[in-house]
Amino acid sequence: MAPMIEIQSLTKRFGSFTAVDGVSFTVDRGEVLGFLGPNGAGKSTTMKMLTGFLHPTSGTAKVCGHDILEAPLAAKKMLGYLPEGAPLYPDMTPRGFLEFVAEVRGFGGGEARRRVDEVIAKVNLASVAQQRIETLSKGFKRRVGLAQAILHDPEVLVLDEPTDGLDPNQKHEVRNLIRAMAREKVIVLSTHILEEVEAVCSRTIIIARGKVVIDCTPAELAARSRYHNAVTVSVGAERVAPVRHGLSMLDGVQSVEDLPERDGTARFVLIPKARRSIAVEVGQKVREARWEVDELRVEHGKLDEVFRELTVTGKH
Repeated sequence: MAPMIEIQSLTKRFGSFTAVDGVSFTVDRGEVLGFLGPNGAGKSTTMKMLTGFLHPTSGTAKVCGHDILEAPLAAKKMLGYLPEGAPLYPDMTPRGFLEFVAEVRGFGGGEARRRVDEVIAKVNLASVAQQRIETLSKGFKRRVGLAQAILHDPEVLVLDEPTDGLDPNQKHEVRNLIRAMAREKVIVLSTHILEEVEAVCSRTIIIARGKVVIDCTPAELAARSRYHNAVTVSVGAERVAPVRHGLSMLDGVQSVEDLPERDGTARFVLIPKARRSIAVEVGQKVREARWEVDELRVEHGKLDEVFRELTVTGKH
């Protein structure tokens, strides 16, 4: 089965500046791809080319087999797109705007009403459906943008910062919606929120200076962190010295980093050699020495640390 998205050597230049430089990847049905990168890396430009809003300098992309250059309308019919800072008509209501989008998408009568009602319920817009869009908060405006992207139940969803401006409860709702839709679709999600990658994405691509620097799962990305398999120890401040010293001497421990105290509890993290698992070794030492510790927690790895290494220092 052919991939739902095929991007091949996609390049975009603005004068002498190359914003996207030969990007290639494919995405299959059921995948939620986290498309990451620092500001100016080329994320939004890549998305705009994929969705037909920008013409590439060279290379191309296919959406469900339709080439974005040779068959742009067929490709766009398969797409739902939430751009960065989604443009909305401020003098319209969310319901009126979504009815307009339904008409543009070719729906009419009862089918249009059904789809508008369903999407308003999905993104929890009922309480503001008859307010003018210009009076809405940033979070509600973002949800209106998401509603128009999914109204026609597209095969491929491209979402640029979908939870921007949402409060924690709203972010939780949108992430649940993305997970529910992902089973039958392809979703490309651009975000600066690394916890969102861990929460909803099955795959991660990081782009820097217009090029793909890594393509892997979120778990594989976390495993590149020096904190992968590290063990955080919490112990009463009055008991910390022998515990910290004893654990630092274990064979599998490379170094110890102190963390800020919390309510009289000292905390430090044991960094393993070569990211190996040291949890059993640490637990055994604590039991043998009969130390009273409040917590031992195994760390999966810090995505922000890996992100910085890949995009700033260039360590691939």
